[in-house]
Amino acid sequence: MLRFDLLESNKEQYRLEYLLAKPFPHLVIDGICDPAEIEALHAEIPELETKSRDYVFAANKFEKSKFWMLSPRFQAYYDDLLSDQFQHFLRYITNEGVFMDEKFHGGGLHQGKAGSFLDMHLDFNYHPLHKFWYRNLNILFYLNKDWLPEHGGQLKLKDLRSGESKEIGVPFNRLVIQQTRNYTLHGYDRIRFPEGRYRTSIAGYAYSLHQHHIEKPRTTDWFVDSGQPVKRLIARIYDPAVKIKNALFGSATARN
Repeated sequence: MLRFDLLESNKEQYRLEYLLAKPFPHLVIDGICDPAEIEALHAEIPELETKSRDYVFAANKFEKSKFWMLSPRFQAYYDDLLSDQFQHFLRYITNEGVFMDEKFHGGGLHQGKAGSFLDMHLDFNYHPLHKFWYRNLNILFYLNKDWLPEHGGQLKLKDLRSGESKEIGVPFNRLVIQQTRNYTLHGYDRIRFPEGRYRTSIAGYAYSLHQHHIEKPRTTDWFVDSGQPVKRLIARIYDPAVKIKNALFGSATARN
């Protein structure tokens, strides 16, 4: 499914692009999958029915974590992400000892339906089920046929330290590899896709193994515009509230 010839022949260029990218390290690769295979996979995408539990900071977002169970082609994409070849590529371009989470905790096939949005946020830093797995990369694969900028849904990046920002389009067969740190804000504004079409992506995450915590473990940390005082209040209490809920009832994301 993945075009490993493309990755191998351009790995030096990709390494430079990733490390030098602004506002923080990231890489955009178009045509990452074999054209015939990804066209066939696109035809197999179902309409998802499991709605995300984010009701305040996201809207109309649907997900399927175990996307590889949908068809042999989805399984092939999953297998390629977990392959030694792809993980060696990630380690080379990032100069980090990273590995993919084979369970896709918090990831998988995502669909943003009418009016969907995802507020700017920092991802959780340590894996909820693996104490010393540090989240290092988001691997975001976009499947939006005939996408146009006026449809919205661009991936927004912002460096919390400098305030520098950037928007990345989300067209069909585009892979974005994005660094995750305690300053790498990202999200997308409310979409305006044509009726019956959804903002579709497959999200995977790569981790590094730490000997001890270098940061205080956190859940998702939301950043909301000053014009939304109620959401800003909820954002301030979100992390401790989720930690208490997980301690009492376990992680719903892990169960999913």
